[in-house]
Amino acid sequence: MLRGLPRQRRRLIEIIRNLAERIIEARANGSLGEAQGLAASLTKAKEKLVSLDRAQKRGLYNGPVNLGLPIITGG
Repeated sequence: MLRGLPRQRRRLIEIIRNLAERIIEARANGSLGEAQGLAASLTKAKEKLVSLDRAQKRGLYNGPVNLGLPIITGG
């Protein structure tokens, strides 16, 4: 799974809200299997949000990282 970017936080919150609404709707319609699948997606989306917040708090999004230039050696 890819690491999210701070600018995607709002969209992730929107997805979480949407999943919660869809779970309520699925349960109301008696689609318990669908509700379970959506609940699994909701759990992962919440975990991703926590991970995003934790990474931002640790300063992992302070800008680009210089990886340097590759060194080509003769072989």
